[in-house]
Amino acid sequence: MKPERGYQLNFSDSNPAMKDSESRIRKAKTMVAVLNDYFCDDIQTLRVLDVGASTGIIDHYLAQHFGSVTGIDIDKSAIQIASKEFILANLHFQIGDAMAIDAPHDSFDIVICSQVYEHVPNAKKMIEEIYRVLRPGGVCYFAASNRLMWNEPHYNLPLLSVLPRKIAHKYVRMAGRADFYHELHFSYWGLRKLVNRYQVIDYTSRIVEHPDRFGASYMMPTGIFKHRLARWMVRYVFWAIPGYIWLLKKP
Repeated sequence: MKPERGYQLNFSDSNPAMKDSESRIRKAKTMVAVLNDYFCDDIQTLRVLDVGASTGIIDHYLAQHFGSVTGIDIDKSAIQIASKEFILANLHFQIGDAMAIDAPHDSFDIVICSQVYEHVPNAKKMIEEIYRVLRPGGVCYFAASNRLMWNEPHYNLPLLSVLPRKIAHKYVRMAGRADFYHELHFSYWGLRKLVNRYQVIDYTSRIVEHPDRFGASYMMPTGIFKHRLARWMVRYVFWAIPGYIWLLKKP
């Protein structure tokens, strides 16, 4: 087994954030706010697939707003936790691979892919699978980090994501963080190329402009320097902001 794949099989065990209810629910609230805005508050019957369900906290919240929610993850222990803790009639969890989704074509109205692309061995294959299972006119909620970031959050190491892979592997080992740098981030241009089959509807700018409306005020309360800086970057150096939230519409 490649080291990249083994790492994913127990991702939640080495990442406490996957079990942090407060931060996960914050993300879920932003998802609901964005999708409510896009679908004009008509989401109660929509079918949702989350390709990075992990411990199920986000999906449990989503299931209270959408018609049905299916959460998949290759992390067996995380799915076991989710299945035991979150039981709703319209919520289903299963062990599954985002690069080989066990679902027919055109099965879902919405696919959630939030901070997942950098963790899979082949992001292009995952994006193609998402395209396959989305119905025509459906959207993927795609939250993605930018390779061009000062600090790599998974390891808390400056400039890690921008280094060549061989150097990055040595860097995480020397820092005592891991034996292998598993994540592979793309730049803004790389992300655009990754999702080029879709119509990209950017919500990043809207969220930065109206953080209260989209449940993001905890990150950048209106009026503080961080918010003013984010607004400036979105307007003038969009390629350099730390991350993006896009809706990817299947034609």
